[in-house]
Amino acid sequence: MTGLPNQHKLFDLPKEHFIHTETPHYFKERNQGESEGDYLARLTKSLEELIEKEGAETIAAMIAEPLMGAGGVILPPEGYFPAIQAVLNKYDIPLIADEVITGFGRTGNAFGSETYDIKPTSMTLAKALSSGYIPISAVIVNDDLFEPIKEASGDIGVFGHGYTYTGHPVSCAVAFKTLEIYERDKVFQHAEKVGEYFQNSMKDILKEDYVGEVRGIGLIAGIELYKDPSNEIPFEEVGKAGKILSDICQKNGLIVRPILDTVALCPPLIISEKEVDELTDKLKKSLQEAK
Repeated sequence: MTGLPNQHKLFDLPKEHFIHTETPHYFKERNQGESEGDYLARLTKSLEELIEKEGAETIAAMIAEPLMGAGGVILPPEGYFPAIQAVLNKYDIPLIADEVITGFGRTGNAFGSETYDIKPTSMTLAKALSSGYIPISAVIVNDDLFEPIKEASGDIGVFGHGYTYTGHPVSCAVAFKTLEIYERDKVFQHAEKVGEYFQNSMKDILKEDYVGEVRGIGLIAGIELYKDPSNEIPFEEVGKAGKILSDICQKNGLIVRPILDTVALCPPLIISEKEVDELTDKLKKSLQEAK
């Protein structure tokens, strides 16, 4: 269902049942002279037009990440989710928040939905649910979804959405302990505090050559590279610069993820300010070596 083209090259499935609206990336998708408020109004209008074109009765739900992770650490414009959720509510369309990346402190709050004022019908969770140590995922639903599932399950005598490894006791034990540690050690509060320091440190990266945009929140950031940042001119061979910088970073002891010509940083929630300084120094060194 993703809108990432690379995901549809090989093991693809028919996707005619999935429709996509615009990526809410103001820096790259704005029209010349368009304010962020006008851009948001355009996105909201476009979404409503799409719903009316398709027919609200044909749309089961909208699925969205609070911020796009694998899409390049793309943060929505201010007020985006309240604006689009007003449209969704008008047409009685549920909103599913994909919290697989943003959940459990990554944005400085327990969930990205808190950070971006989202009122989701349901949330999908994974990754940090076990701190990445063991496979486990979960879905949280509100009463409007839970009650019909409960009623239908009662009719057939069993919860009809389970599978072989659902509720595996080892995975559940690890997840339970992880949640206990998050609360005991105040990990989310630490991530919020150090996240502010991290984002301030990332602002210095804008001074480096070829850096066109630095975007992030909490303990996640994306550094986008341009051939000519001042005129927002990208490199001719998309993805090459990001891979080169990623390789140099790894040589210098810093692991980043290249996403085309954006390098994503996602440090551990327990990182210290001193370690943020080390990360920033290694990133600056790598950018200077990449010239």
